[in-house]
Amino acid sequence: MKIDRCIALITGASAGIGREFSRCLATRARSLVLVARREERLMHLRDELIGRNPNLNVHIRAVDLAHKSEIETLVAWLKQEKIEIDFLINNAGLGDLGSFATSDGEKIDRIIQVNVTGLTLLTQKLLPAMIAKKRGAILHVSSCAGFLPMPEFSVYAATKAYVTSLSEGLRMELRGTGVSVCALCPGPVRTEFGEVAERPGQSRERSPEFVYVSAEDVARVGLAAIENDRALVIPGFVMKLGMLLVRLTPMSILRLASRLTAKRSR
Repeated sequence: MKIDRCIALITGASAGIGREFSRCLATRARSLVLVARREERLMHLRDELIGRNPNLNVHIRAVDLAHKSEIETLVAWLKQEKIEIDFLINNAGLGDLGSFATSDGEKIDRIIQVNVTGLTLLTQKLLPAMIAKKRGAILHVSSCAGFLPMPEFSVYAATKAYVTSLSEGLRMELRGTGVSVCALCPGPVRTEFGEVAERPGQSRERSPEFVYVSAEDVARVGLAAIENDRALVIPGFVMKLGMLLVRLTPMSILRLASRLTAKRSR
């Protein structure tokens, strides 16, 4: 789908990759609906975007995607305002770094509600109108973490495996409807995500610098993937090559590698 003059809704728009999507679309979209919990940040972003393009319509909505009722309210507001979304960017996501056995149950529930339930519900609510118009695109921000089990990051990885699988299934289901679906699967990106995922007093080994991709590049690659009707895209050559090897490696070998790594770290 060509994204020029689109009407896009971006979740998790107040920071990181979501903010960069907003900036990339500021000079191309007709209207943007920016969704996040932090309204003050959304207000500052709206001012910035309108400064770039005074003709851009920017709507901000403070929504907690962990609550179904707030998603229902958002969808009702869109209908009331007659805002017909033709480009949905499901970017919001949460993680938790650390042992599953010592995790906080409420935080785990919130991760599942945002990463899985909220994403699914919002997609299901906005998809029928796109099909009716025979025009639309859905970009799900998944993760390379979804390609393999990740000790001490297991819930997040599992939710992203769901997002990638959902994207692939919907893409097949929607063939011929005029609506495309893409899974964007970045590796490490320097955003607030890591800080929020870490537990108090926790120290962890960082990924090598060469695997990181900027939030700006991730957003740019994601939008290009939509315009080129890609099913799945991994930003950055290093992560693209690494994930190709991971996906070709039998799970038994990955388990063995995980055991050897665990032994060396003891």
